[in-house]
Order: sequence, then C-alpha cells, then structure tokens
Amino acid sequence: MTATTDVKSLPEDGFLLDVREDDEWAAGHAPAAKHIPMSVFVARKEELGEPEGPVYVICRAGSRSAQVTDYLNQNGVEAVNVEGGMQAWAQAGKPVVTDSGDAGTVI
Repeated sequence: MTATTDVKSLPEDGFLLDVREDDEWAAGHAPAAKHIPMSVFVARKEELGEPEGPVYVICRAGSRSAQVTDYLNQNGVEAVNVEGGMQAWAQAGKPVVTDSGDAGTVI
C-alpha cells in the first residue's frame, strides 16, 4: 500500500518531488520542489541523488505521484504520496510560483 500524507502534514524541509509534465511545472509549482516528469522519471531517477529522509511525491491530483511513490518504494527509496497533489497545495494557500519567481497557477 502506498504511504500518503496530506499537504498540511508535509514537513517544511521535506524533499518534494514534482512529477508533472513540463507545461504543468512551467505554469506553477511549489518553490522548493525538484522537477522530474513522470514520463521520463525512470531515465532521470539518478537526479534524485540520495535524499535524507522520505521523498514526498506530488503531481496535479495524486494519481501519477502514487505510481512514482510505488516505484521508488519498490526500488529502495522511502517515498510518500502527497494526497490531492498541487490542487490541494494551492487550495491550502501554499505558494505556487513560476521559474522566474512570479505567482503561478496549477493546471
């Protein structure tokens, strides 16, 4: 079973991995998130490095991130799916920014 957490329970200094596609990321993302799209995740998974503690995986609503969370857990990386994804993030009033630091939106 996939480990999950809600947006409000995310640790402030947790490793947040955004697996949405490039256009979704460009529209808006969490300020400290690492971006590796699910469509290329297996080829780029080494970009995660060796995080200390769990990797919190987020997408738009929670489905893609659940798949990546399962993959990571099966491959020896502690991972937790963020329920509700970036939609829940934005609804909770957490910042959504573009790469330039401007206010972003969740698409």
